[in-house]
Amino acid sequence: MKKKKTSPRVWKGAPTISDVALAAGVSTMTVSRVINGAGNVKAKTLAAVDAAIAKLNYSPNPAARSLAGASPVRIGLLYSNPSAAYLSEFLVGVLEQASLSHVQLIVEKCVAGSDELRVARTLIADGADGILLPPPLCDSRPLLELMTESSMPCVVVASGRPARDVSAVSIDDYAAAQAMTRHLLELGHARIGFITGNPDQTASSRRQEGYQAALIERGIRVDPALIAQGLFTYRSGLDAAELLLRQPNPPTAIFASNDDMAAATVAVAHSQGLAVPSDMTVCGFDDTAMATTIWPELTTVRQPIGDMSRAALDMLVRKVKAKRSRSPLPAGHELLDFVLVRRQSDAPPRQRPPVVQDKHV
Repeated sequence: MKKKKTSPRVWKGAPTISDVALAAGVSTMTVSRVINGAGNVKAKTLAAVDAAIAKLNYSPNPAARSLAGASPVRIGLLYSNPSAAYLSEFLVGVLEQASLSHVQLIVEKCVAGSDELRVARTLIADGADGILLPPPLCDSRPLLELMTESSMPCVVVASGRPARDVSAVSIDDYAAAQAMTRHLLELGHARIGFITGNPDQTASSRRQEGYQAALIERGIRVDPALIAQGLFTYRSGLDAAELLLRQPNPPTAIFASNDDMAAATVAVAHSQGLAVPSDMTVCGFDDTAMATTIWPELTTVRQPIGDMSRAALDMLVRKVKAKRSRSPLPAGHELLDFVLVRRQSDAPPRQRPPVVQDKHV
């Protein structure tokens, strides 16, 4: 019995994704990744798939493409934030925007300076389409280099000095700190203490520069003794406030670089028998829930944390979709407005009577 001769394959109808994979010598999954603009495809493989698509005149099935386009974008949120109040507002904003944008949000915690690269690599390997980096990770050079090397769309939030090639959402920290310091000067304070933030975050230096600029424009010398190092944590605020208030000539007002440290300053003032604001003014930055859960409520700079996280997620989703369509967007920087919010923790400096020495007859 003679075996039937097998004839060469005859194309019946439009070529399929399997035909493209066969012609390119790759898997159908790889072809799908190329079509949808996913990252981590070698240039040689990308060229082979493109050549096969052109040769076969392949056009993805419109219904399948529609379904693929409707599949949610997977966004990784990597966080390591010492301020629970800041993180809470950030998460509320990003979760609301994720729901509106049909985004799958993958939230991962890491320890800044320790395992952020490992966790970020895991997010990338697990198929994240883009990654959000809130502070302090927004200023991590190793993380940003990893995003570039892996062609991973990324948006940083609240960086004081975002690089030109990095997409970012922030406020003008310099102008905000300058505005708060001007406010204290207009109240009549001349000795204004300042508690800095974490030196690893660029927003910290920008806020200090704004504070110093306001003093200089008023003709007041910047006194290093009135500047204390903080880390954006409540504990560091306690230490910094104690350092400022133990001076022979302590400040009449203290401006802390975030609300956590400002709240700590109020606690130290109370422990030393000082009333806020009649004996000493205290102001913060961020306007987190902390600002209104202590007494007196804090005068502070409102950084729209929730709006920033929403804007960042929206920007990142647009970047991911543009990458899928092979028309990547250039890096953009969105600057949101800040607001100086006056509450009960500021007042003009108290006029204390001069100290009279006892006279001995």
